[in-house]
Amino acid sequence: MAQATDCVVWTAKLTKVFRDFWLRDRVTAVAELDLEIMPKEVFGLLGPNGSGKSTTLKMILGLLFATRGQIAVFGKPPTDVRTKERIGFLPEESYLYPFLDARETLDFYGRLFHQPRRTRLHRIDMLLEMVGLTSVAFRRIGEYSKGMQRRIGLAQALINDPDLLILDEPTSGMDPIGTRQFKDLIRTLADRGKTVLLSSHLLADVEDVCDRVCILYGGRKQAQGKVGQLLEQQSRTQITTDRLDDEAVGELRRVLAQQGKELLKVESPQDKLESLFMRIVDDAQRRKLATSGVVAGGRVADFLRGEEQPEGRQVIEQLVAAGAPARTAGEEAPAPAPPREEARPEILADLIARAQEPVEADGAEEAPPRTAREADRDVLRQLIDDAAPPEDEES
Repeated sequence: MAQATDCVVWTAKLTKVFRDFWLRDRVTAVAELDLEIMPKEVFGLLGPNGSGKSTTLKMILGLLFATRGQIAVFGKPPTDVRTKERIGFLPEESYLYPFLDARETLDFYGRLFHQPRRTRLHRIDMLLEMVGLTSVAFRRIGEYSKGMQRRIGLAQALINDPDLLILDEPTSGMDPIGTRQFKDLIRTLADRGKTVLLSSHLLADVEDVCDRVCILYGGRKQAQGKVGQLLEQQSRTQITTDRLDDEAVGELRRVLAQQGKELLKVESPQDKLESLFMRIVDDAQRRKLATSGVVAGGRVADFLRGEEQPEGRQVIEQLVAAGAPARTAGEEAPAPAPPREEARPEILADLIARAQEPVEADGAEEAPPRTAREADRDVLRQLIDDAAPPEDEES
């Protein structure tokens, strides 16, 4: 058995009993639940309504206290505030402020994580494009449909680039486009090393994205394991080949009969309805057909893929790209410039000292000494002017 410090989420004999006003046991929502959710794993909680899935998630988040048992999240109690900045949570119902628009909503959650303004704005743009809400970003949340609210709820759960993402019925109310995008996002996060805990009663969604699942009924664990192992039919063998004619099928029956086996079914494999739906939608979008509904979202945000560059690096690359002269067709690329000697501290200090010296003009009063900030600004302006390409002379 894995230790609590080795798991992202660890529970032992976890039990939650809801009591009435007289402290009498009324409902046992979760009973003797043992879970071990490892890093970089997509773990699914399955079960019918009232099986204890949401209660388990709330205890893991520290929103409910366990009646008995133990819980550890990142090796610490769920009430430890240091773990909150590493968690993203999408509840079953989107509890969002109805009078804020999408940008204001994401900005609010970014402020809760003390993100700098530039970082917030950059991530907001990427997340809105990812969930397909850029065109309605300034519409108030109260005017959104349920599916659109789930999309913005998913975006707010990702604003802090969490190490553990907890999703409670995330595709409820989503159309097939949003559902497909959600699955792609889960796999992208898993490939990057994130841990995802997913609670759902939509079995097809869980089957497509989860590594392991736990099936609950009546608050108790009924089965747990890898999806492939739980679904494998040990008593049968499936063979997939090119299409066979009647003669080949008959020969196959005779071969199986010699082994004492029977050919149970011969049929053409069928595609999933989701795949057919997505092909039709993709074709309509390529033909640029008009729609008043939510458009398909863009690619997964760069910071969720681990490809986001530091802000300073982005500014430098933009300046270099803007200042580079354009090349005509067939023109060879210029030879790489020789390596430049890095500026030495004493040279920069001398430049700043010279910039701070007051300039005396004949017949004029002595100029007041400039502050260090003004001197630094002048030095930077001079460096930028020297590096700028010469302007074309007028003919």
